[in-house]
Amino acid sequence: MSREWQAFWLAIGFLTRVPMLIQIDYSQRLMNQSSLYFPIVGLFLGVCYAGTYTLLTLAFSPLTSALLVVILHLWLTGAFHEDGLADSVDALGGGHTIEKRLEIMKDSRIGTYGTVALVMALALKVALLTEVNPTWLALLAAPMVARLTPLLIMGYLPYVTDPDKSKSKPVADGFSRARLTIAATFTVFASLVLTVFEPWLLLWGLCATLGVALVWGGYLRSQLGGYTGDSLGASVVFSELVLLLGLAI
Repeated sequence: MSREWQAFWLAIGFLTRVPMLIQIDYSQRLMNQSSLYFPIVGLFLGVCYAGTYTLLTLAFSPLTSALLVVILHLWLTGAFHEDGLADSVDALGGGHTIEKRLEIMKDSRIGTYGTVALVMALALKVALLTEVNPTWLALLAAPMVARLTPLLIMGYLPYVTDPDKSKSKPVADGFSRARLTIAATFTVFASLVLTVFEPWLLLWGLCATLGVALVWGGYLRSQLGGYTGDSLGASVVFSELVLLLGLAI
């Protein structure tokens, strides 16, 4: 139980800027175990976003409130997944070989493809948040559902890139499919509970996780031969957008 508690806080420290309030006996195995808690960390973020949005709408318009919540998201997560999206699109758009794509992906600079993808993704997210009803439910569910997608991709694709220089190496090495099953079960159960407020949530949640994992994962297999840490971050952004698109219909 002590190791699981540490794994939970390590997941928070890995995915957010929230300081870890306990001492962590860090190891690669513990980092691997922390993947189980990614959807739970997403639910924690969702509670923060939904609560903040509800309070903001008491003083501001839905559009302004949505923009402020997205800013809060970027601050809380350090734009972790958005950075992965920009790097992935730059690499896949500008590289003609696997080696060149991986080289571009490691470059800290952002190019035209990544800039356009990042701006459009954030603009679309804000637009969809003003259309979905209730918005608080979308803000609550999307971070949780989306953080299951990278675990699904890790479950069936090989890891590519230089493992010694990658932040996601500890999660990728020896990824546990048993813990993936637990994480998926938690996400499905939580989505079922939330269908009280939105009957279509579970369906669109499956599209956002399985659909993105299959389509984006298949594309990564054809273009890179597997996944990278940046491409996992991009999968979170894609999953959130798919879920919001579905809920906005």
